[in-house]
Amino acid sequence: MSLNTLLSLVFFSTALLLVSADAEPAGCKIRITDKALDMLKAETRKFVEEELSDITIPEIKGKDGRFQYTISDVKIQELNLTHVELLFVPGVGLWFDVQNSSISLSFYRRILYWIIFDTGNINASADGVNINTMVNLVRDPQGRMKINNITCDAEIDKMSARFSGTLGKVYQFMSTFLTSGLRLLFNRRICPALNHAALVDINSMLDTIPVRTEVDDWIGIDYSLLSNPVVTSQSLDMNFKGMFFNLANEDAVLVNRAVDPVISEYDRMVYLSLSEFFFDSGMFSYYKAGIFQMDITNDKMSKDLEMLLRTTYFGLMMMMNPSLTDAPISLHIAVNAPPKTTILTSGATVLMTSTVRVLVLPPGQPPVQLTSMTMETKFNAKVSMKEKRLCVHGDLRRFKIFSNQSALESLALIPLQAPLKTMLQMSVVPLINNWTKRGVGIPLADGLDLIEEVVEYHKGYIVIGANLHFSKGLRSMMAAGNATEI
Repeated sequence: MSLNTLLSLVFFSTALLLVSADAEPAGCKIRITDKALDMLKAETRKFVEEELSDITIPEIKGKDGRFQYTISDVKIQELNLTHVELLFVPGVGLWFDVQNSSISLSFYRRILYWIIFDTGNINASADGVNINTMVNLVRDPQGRMKINNITCDAEIDKMSARFSGTLGKVYQFMSTFLTSGLRLLFNRRICPALNHAALVDINSMLDTIPVRTEVDDWIGIDYSLLSNPVVTSQSLDMNFKGMFFNLANEDAVLVNRAVDPVISEYDRMVYLSLSEFFFDSGMFSYYKAGIFQMDITNDKMSKDLEMLLRTTYFGLMMMMNPSLTDAPISLHIAVNAPPKTTILTSGATVLMTSTVRVLVLPPGQPPVQLTSMTMETKFNAKVSMKEKRLCVHGDLRRFKIFSNQSALESLALIPLQAPLKTMLQMSVVPLINNWTKRGVGIPLADGLDLIEEVVEYHKGYIVIGANLHFSKGLRSMMAAGNATEI
């Protein structure tokens, strides 16, 4: 093999490794489709109208020969943004376009012409208002989606004024002269107002979307973007890490080797896809936090189960110490490996393997272990959405216990199967469901909720399709973002 060939192979192998290292699989994906743009367009139009209504025009003074004028107290009375489009621009972001719209405004005039001095209000209208805005969406260094650039082109084709006052008709011929400067000022102020709204207000709102945040006292979740959003003519696609982590040791994380979640539909406004890794990382983090264990003592144990345990291990207690027969009995259950999620087209299941220790608790003495057994449980996991919180409800599907000592003892444990299963269904499963029903938030801005959700199960991942609902206006959402920033 020649040196050049060897170097080529080394270079090619290194490139493959670098590509593999960069292509971190996503645990969570979100797609916003063009079906959402009609609703977003209405909110965006309302927001733009509000932003333009707040444009302030300074006092304008001018002189041409013996004609002197001052324009002040400019107020926008009405905006009529009739022809509005909001579209995805492949590879760029969003395009907001306003064509052939109008603005009604008023201002106060002071005019001196020769020796004639006149004041009064002017009602004016701006027609042929055209605004073309392109917003570029990227991933910032913290993993948030941000607007990093906005291009804006705004123009008012013509502006006309209607004078009032004693000499209103006399000065009507000067309307073109007076309004030309005002039209120029408006043209110069529209884009800066929209630029500020996008780069400051909208980005402040995007800052409120959780990226790396606590879920409870034990775990947090990482929703950082893995790459820039992908924009096509039909959708905005975002790939998130979608990984839970242990708050006490954030470096102890699960490696993502799950199937990459796929979103192939466009019928609803938004789609959320979650891989097995998303759920496994959560259970791995809880496992590392040490909370998958519990003690079931007399007050939490049914009398039938307590009696059965005493009967089963009566002989052993007599051999160890006869006084143990009157001591309280207890079960210590501890998950001995991170639970594993399996998602198929038929649904999702969670497999959990635990060690169950049967203990007696003699007063004033250390607990005495009677036996240890392995418990395998499989739960059906039903995933649902509540507004924008992801919830899971579990049902015990399969239960099995066997001895860690011998096959013979496993046979002796058969009578315990039914009461232990009942105990899990009555005590442990409701406790878990009460915990998981609180759910975990998904990366959407406050004020934007999911409605009409449909959950579909695929091999290795789930897809939730939904429509969007604004529970508050876009400007209110931005105001909340600015308040949070302060």
